[in-house]
Amino acid sequence: MKSFQLPKDFLMGSATAATQIEGGHTGSNWCRWCEEGHIKDGSSCIRANDHWNRYAEDVEWMRKLNHRVYRMGLEWSRIEPEKGNFDKSAIDHYRDEISLLLKNNIKPLVTLHHFSHPLWFCEEGEFENEKSVSYFERYVSFVVENLGDLVSEYITINEPNVYAVMGYYFALWPPGKKDIKLLLRVYRNMTLCHIAAYRAIHRIRREKGFEGKTMVGVANHLRVFVPYNKNPVNYVSAKIMDYLFQGAITRMMSYGRLLSFGRHRKKYYDFIGINYYTRSAVKGFSDKTLPGRPVNDLGWEIYPEGLYLLCRKYHRKYKAPVWITENGTCDEKDEFRAMFIYDHLYQVYRLINDGIPVERYYHWTLMDNFEWIEGESARFGLIHVDFETQKRTMRKSGEFYSQICRENLVSEELIRKYLG
Repeated sequence: MKSFQLPKDFLMGSATAATQIEGGHTGSNWCRWCEEGHIKDGSSCIRANDHWNRYAEDVEWMRKLNHRVYRMGLEWSRIEPEKGNFDKSAIDHYRDEISLLLKNNIKPLVTLHHFSHPLWFCEEGEFENEKSVSYFERYVSFVVENLGDLVSEYITINEPNVYAVMGYYFALWPPGKKDIKLLLRVYRNMTLCHIAAYRAIHRIRREKGFEGKTMVGVANHLRVFVPYNKNPVNYVSAKIMDYLFQGAITRMMSYGRLLSFGRHRKKYYDFIGINYYTRSAVKGFSDKTLPGRPVNDLGWEIYPEGLYLLCRKYHRKYKAPVWITENGTCDEKDEFRAMFIYDHLYQVYRLINDGIPVERYYHWTLMDNFEWIEGESARFGLIHVDFETQKRTMRKSGEFYSQICRENLVSEELIRKYLG
């Protein structure tokens, strides 16, 4: 293992989602999904991490982790609990949290939709309804008008492909439907929501004269697709799955359409947001793991080089700064998370040396949380959480990451101490 130095202006921190950590709320699609008994371990996002009440404690943990950036989510169902009626106390709460981050020199990147939305939005047909575009734009405008003086950087929608595929193909997430036509309609409307939000954020911050460079993008869930074996059918299938799962929707979100000719294309992104976790080996049209490869607690292959390949590929396509908006692993015993961090940051080091402008790295996640249908059983945190007592404890991998964040350096001393 080699020591390496990342640029001094390279920013590192962690990422969370409101639904996964806040707790104490019952007004969203995911709260209802939990109450209906869809979570594998029987837990619920209604408990989660009690971050809504403990955010000051959690910001202190970020300070101990030497974070310079933090990707946080807003709970739309708290901010607009009833159609067209906004809760000032909720937006004031987020102002307080963001102000505390800034006081601790931690720059917020705010996610506006991270799989969760109000129950009234469900009753209106969610993203199946073309009116979702105006509803989402209204919500985003309210947020930026009230937080835009504090926040200059936004992710409009997190992982639209995962939201659509899990909710409309596998039916494992809300709304629990299996309908390809609806899935394609959701893709279209989410794309229009993103474009409307992108325009609104830039317009409002410009008109109000808010300070700071406005940066808006999407957090794209990307993975490497390879054939399971040398069968030519699997090679073709891997190409098709790559396009259907991520290539098409990323292009739609970026340009507003699948096909775009000529050099002067309107772009709806200021950075390339990449969420990366694993590689998929395609056999027929099924998702497999190559035999004999290292995997995490959920059976996902650990393939660090995939981060290099995807960042290089998508930078060549979209030519913008790259922000790694999620990257982490499920490791309850904390046996391999430190090595995971080292291996993936080393790929970042390679990318930067090769001229790819990777500017940020947000580790998933700050602390163990409610991990969607896996519930509380899947532990991704730098910080261990006892959900019964809500006690937070720094993991050894968290200490390792903290030391890296302090000087953007992976030294020989750190390698000896944490990686043996």
